[in-house]
Amino acid sequence: MTTRGSTHWGIIGGGMLGLTLAHRLLKQGDRVTVLEASDRIGGLADAWRLGDVTWDRNYHVILPVDRSLIALLGELGLDSDINWARTGSDLFDGERFYPLNGGIDFLRLPILSLIDKMRLAATILYASRIRDGSTLCDTGVEDWLVRLSGQRVFDTIWRPLLRAKLGDMYKDASAQFIQAIARRLYSARAQGVARDRFGTVRGGYATILERLLVRLEAAGADIITHAPVSAIDMVAGGITAVSKHKAFAFDKVIVTAPPPHAARICKTLDADEKARLNNVRYQGVICASALLTKPLRGGYLTYITAEDCPLTTVIDMSAVAGKDVFGGRTLAYLPMYLASEDALFDASDEDLERILISGLNRLYPDITRDDIAAFRISRARHVLPVPVRGYARNIPGIVTSVPGLYTVNSANILNGTLNVNETIELAERALVEIGADTRHTAPESVQPRAAE
Repeated sequence: MTTRGSTHWGIIGGGMLGLTLAHRLLKQGDRVTVLEASDRIGGLADAWRLGDVTWDRNYHVILPVDRSLIALLGELGLDSDINWARTGSDLFDGERFYPLNGGIDFLRLPILSLIDKMRLAATILYASRIRDGSTLCDTGVEDWLVRLSGQRVFDTIWRPLLRAKLGDMYKDASAQFIQAIARRLYSARAQGVARDRFGTVRGGYATILERLLVRLEAAGADIITHAPVSAIDMVAGGITAVSKHKAFAFDKVIVTAPPPHAARICKTLDADEKARLNNVRYQGVICASALLTKPLRGGYLTYITAEDCPLTTVIDMSAVAGKDVFGGRTLAYLPMYLASEDALFDASDEDLERILISGLNRLYPDITRDDIAAFRISRARHVLPVPVRGYARNIPGIVTSVPGLYTVNSANILNGTLNVNETIELAERALVEIGADTRHTAPESVQPRAAE
């Protein structure tokens, strides 16, 4: 329970970042109100109904090294509900699949020479063992990969993968991007084991979010959905967040909205702070969830180097969670990563469905619309901040020039791949920075209010 006279925090955004911040602040005895623009909590970790199945809107897995996420699940009493599975990966080059489950598979890869394969394997191993990726912040990813792997490997493997994830922005990205991905995925592979080890919680993130929401409300949190915030400003004694013409007053506010939105609503930030928020370059994602009556190859992840395929990858979630969870069927995710301003974000679901299924058919031409029991499309414009060269020097700050106002979002994740574990780590790191800020918004705490 909270203590009388404790700080009243406003958290703008009810995704996993905002909810984790709320959870931690409540544990230290503060009062928390979460304002979420949509009709549901969870953000990118939200779950939805797909036919007769409830599962994650976007694909998520747990790795054994995800210590912060696993610790949070332990606090929620869910760590024993993690189901671990060993699964594999494939590469599709436009003509056929190639398994990628260890050194033997690399040696058999016919699209590269023996020397090229050795250089590719050495690059991945070297990248996975770099502990501090910030040392690569000023190094272009193309230059770095060509130097390590060679031009043929870059043209055959790396360039198509980079373009699928980052589009043409890969030309401006730092080597930190590949290093972070290699380190995370390599960590899923136990020593001496050829297959990757991934985990899911029974029921997916619907289970996690439901348990977290119960804990937050039991601790006294106010979780308000349908509450888009249009302005945040200073008032005598505190900070107000305006939502639908109502002004909610807080002692302090943490904004977890995407950087461009944070720049718009935080009226009193200085010009440099707004510029840093507005200059973050984002990739968004359009991702379909397809419940299939036909099986895929059985591995979790398929890398796609065919540049005429619209999909970034194909994810087989049933390879990790098990087909029983999905009524004996296969749950496939079909993502396309696009620049946040791409016109496809405004396309109709019907047009996107045709594009996404055509991409699936590049890999599995025998799958027809009759084999798809359910199909839904998720869109998110601000998912992956592109780590361009020099990004670390221009990252938006967490502690702002306005006493009591803080901005925390995915742009503050350096050397990462934007997974839930990193989001939880960011929340915990942000609270350390915020706790070190000794400025006050007012001589005494403001009492909560909601006024027209």
